Amino acid sequence: MSKKIIIGSRGSKLALLYAKQAKEKIIENTDLGNDDILIKSITTKGDEVQDIRLSELGGKGLFSSNIEKELKLKNIDIAVHALKDMPANETKGLRTNTFLERNDPREILISKNNKKLKDLDKKSVVGTSSYRREFQIKKIRQDINCKLIRGNVDTRIRKLNEGIYDAIILSYAGIKYLKFENEISEIFSAKEIIPSAGQGIIALQCRENDNDTISILNKINHDETYKRAHLERNILRVLEGDCETAIGAHSVVDGNKIIVEAELFSLDGKQRFYEKKVGNLNEFKELGDEVGDLLKAKSNNSYKR
Repeated sequence: MSKKIIIGSRGSKLALLYAKQAKEKIIENTDLGNDDILIKSITTKGDEVQDIRLSELGGKGLFSSNIEKELKLKNIDIAVHALKDMPANETKGLRTNTFLERNDPREILISKNNKKLKDLDKKSVVGTSSYRREFQIKKIRQDINCKLIRGNVDTRIRKLNEGIYDAIILSYAGIKYLKFENEISEIFSAKEIIPSAGQGIIALQCRENDNDTISILNKINHDETYKRAHLERNILRVLEGDCETAIGAHSVVDGNKIIVEAELFSLDGKQRFYEKKVGNLNEFKELGDEVGDLLKAKSNNSYKR
């Protein structure tokens, strides 16, 4: 390819690290060099407004729509996203079919005085922007008060240190990338707190008719992560979940089998619907559809407005 490849990413410190990893993977697996690939920082609507819930702004696409627009306009060739921030349905004309090897999908707690969730004082205030996390925390500690927190990881830690919150809950992957591991008070297993579908996965998107870029992305796709990503995202797609929908979905590969656990909460968080299934690894998409259908039937649409 004679022209330079442009990778588009959110401008946050963490997102730019994801873009850098994507660039390094392309250099490792193709004959392209450092000067052949540029990274372009793009401001998203989700970054611009940080004091209200994403659902009130318009949903998950707030972190991806501006980047996708640049892709459609051919201002960039590859978009880098945190998969958990993407809507379940693909944007027309685009293709999200390449995934880097999954990072740790677990959730972590950072608290004042390094306390674990069970040791926090009664009615402590825990910061989260996610209904899923709020309902999952309250399943463990009913007395906890959850309060909205938005912003980048370092912003959230600063707000904790300022005393606005007693603890905050975040994804382990972001903390590792930013080298904040020494701040962690507790790591939750994926069984204790089922992560968001696709959590810890970096997704690469391009135009569906851009065959040159597709051939590059095919060389860096991580097969196991690809299967896990599609399975978990199919659950979301079947449930037609938005960012108000409290859904957790996490899969693991064991030999030629794939195991998935998923949970769905009613709108008020009082009802929890759970499903665990084991399927053949090569039937990952069908397994996602099946689990989505089962949760939909169990919940009787109590998770929808």
